[in-house]
Amino acid sequence: MTSYVFPPPQTPSLPVVGSEARFPVRRIFCVGRNYADHAREMGHDPDREPPFFFDKPADALVIGEAAIPYPPLTAKLEHEAELVACLGAGGRDIPVDRALDLVWGYAIGNDLTRRDVQAQAKKLGRPWSLAKGFDASAVCGPVHPLSATGHPASGRIALSVNGATRQEGDLAQMIWSLAEVISILSREILLCPGDLIYTGTPAGVGPLQPGDRIRIEIAGLGHLENTVA
Repeated sequence: MTSYVFPPPQTPSLPVVGSEARFPVRRIFCVGRNYADHAREMGHDPDREPPFFFDKPADALVIGEAAIPYPPLTAKLEHEAELVACLGAGGRDIPVDRALDLVWGYAIGNDLTRRDVQAQAKKLGRPWSLAKGFDASAVCGPVHPLSATGHPASGRIALSVNGATRQEGDLAQMIWSLAEVISILSREILLCPGDLIYTGTPAGVGPLQPGDRIRIEIAGLGHLENTVA
């Protein structure tokens, strides 16, 4: 029997729609600027940029409709509505035509960003992991099994704050399809069951304040609501 110097942390997990079982989360990967209109609003050319990735720690999850604590050291917390792919299998160097075989289900996510921290890091040429991977930075709703949703390649994705629409687009507007994202990411890192992939956000990202009520809707997945604490 293994002995530890202190109790090991529990594995973060997400609820599964229609089941008492939980989806264990291993790692969280995010693809940046995967919608052309969002790439442009961030000052980049979507026609020339290959996909790039960053990650968040699994214990940064805000699960379901839990309150979002406003993070320290920022005056510009911003929302990013995203489709989240939840992997039930893994591998390396996965071909595009087999990439979707890794997906177990889908969820609604919000890739929270300390935008001012990110901007300062970019200006200084430093990593901006703490602008993306801070505590409670990865909001994620319950996992919808693939058997209930299929692979949502198109459909509305939208985010509102206090009833006012901020972001609205279609999943078909992704620059790189989910299959391509999985395949490209698997060339860089070994993917495993329990990995989450946040697939990018449409234009309209914007600031949040304590007390704001956020609602994200994705076709086929319903909606997710959270309040900034």
